[in-house]
Amino acid sequence: MLLELSSIRKRFGGVHALRDGSLDVKPGQVHALLGENGAGKSTLMKIAAGMERRDGGDMRWKGRHVNFAVPADAHAVGIRMVHQESLLAPHLTVAENVFLGREPGRGGLMDRSGMERATAALLESQRFPLEAHWKVQALSPAQRQLVEICRALQGEASLLIFDEPTSSLSEAESREVFRIVGELSAKGIGIIYITHRLAELRKIAHHVTILRDGSTVHSGAMDDISTNGIVRHMVGRKLTAIYQRGKADPGETRLRVSLPGVEFAVRAGEVVGMAGLVGSGRTEVCETVFGITPGPPGSVEVNGLARNIQSPYDAVAAGIALVTEDRQYTGLATRLSLRANMTMANLERVSRSGVVMTRKERSVTEGFRARLKIRSDGVEQSARQLSGGNQQKVVIAKWLFRDTDIVLFDEPTKGIDVGAKSEVFALMDDMARQGKALVMVSSELPELLQIADRILVMRHGRIVAELPRETTQEEIMHHATVGADAPVPGGS
Repeated sequence: MLLELSSIRKRFGGVHALRDGSLDVKPGQVHALLGENGAGKSTLMKIAAGMERRDGGDMRWKGRHVNFAVPADAHAVGIRMVHQESLLAPHLTVAENVFLGREPGRGGLMDRSGMERATAALLESQRFPLEAHWKVQALSPAQRQLVEICRALQGEASLLIFDEPTSSLSEAESREVFRIVGELSAKGIGIIYITHRLAELRKIAHHVTILRDGSTVHSGAMDDISTNGIVRHMVGRKLTAIYQRGKADPGETRLRVSLPGVEFAVRAGEVVGMAGLVGSGRTEVCETVFGITPGPPGSVEVNGLARNIQSPYDAVAAGIALVTEDRQYTGLATRLSLRANMTMANLERVSRSGVVMTRKERSVTEGFRARLKIRSDGVEQSARQLSGGNQQKVVIAKWLFRDTDIVLFDEPTKGIDVGAKSEVFALMDDMARQGKALVMVSSELPELLQIADRILVMRHGRIVAELPRETTQEEIMHHATVGADAPVPGGS
């Protein structure tokens, strides 16, 4: 075995992140690690990568007992981790991030040109559409993920841990990740691959280990378990579909958007989906409506009134909320408590004479924690200690407390498991039933078809089609890629 983890235990305060986590990886094996958010997957891998210290259990590397105190210890033996949430330094270049902490140089001087040449060669070898001198802060989430992958590939590695590597990537970019994984596996490098996209597994994984509630509940060959069996082990119950909304009965128009190439309206009680490839302009539309990128005057109407939205403050005042694609950077204040995060958009409701009433704030947020089934060690726990799915629920709770009429969801299920997805969609359905207007951007076409009442398709910054829920994934992709002048695959 390359890596052996046996009965690993880890607590954070009063929460058991791991009770009995076990996993074995062989050289050249692609080993899928699955489980719901909060099951302990990332914690187990952070222990393997030296980012967390275990409280109990045994870890062996190539047959020898090991105990990594810091990430450098794991890195020295060849263990690398590609993180789900970017850990890059945004003010540095792509090359500087790839070599961060391992900068080449002589006499105390950094060899910047050497770093750029080596990074450019690595980018070219992996066919990633990036330049070594680009600043990371100007990159999209998808591009940042590619930088994370390059950082892990730089230097000699024996084991690579991929934590949701395709959660921000397009289908074409995901295929490139699969190609990289296959090539690394063929070279004898072990791969641990964490994903919530179950359709990916059959393409790349040899073996699968499933965690539930901090314990390993299944481990075996990928070919020996069905997708339904995987889901049952993950959530402890059968899920026939993530979520299926009934037909909506929309009311008055809540939101009307008029931008160059982008015109649409959303009515009360309606969920409008927005599909398209990464870079098609979906996120940019949400950011314009929310005032992050101000649009021309009169481009946004709320409840029939033109609003001059030049900032997120203007948008919130107009009754618009945005659940952003990147919850770590723009959705949460991760160092603050759940309590602070849930109330920050509506502090006046828990304040008197400018002073926050902590007892009232705690009571309100405990109510949301129970209602949204947020798994945490109370509302005083730091948001950064939660799993991705629970962090997403905190972001949603923030806007539920603000009680806006319009909510924009940008990739709301990014990096969360099937059980948490079902809960998020139930919350969205409940919001629609209350008369709110929802816009949902998603790269997961099956989810759009299950939750949206109709779907807008974007290409090159323009809406090119409006389709009913009864459409197909093939027709959506047809409009998103080749356009209306080409035949739909399988169609007439």
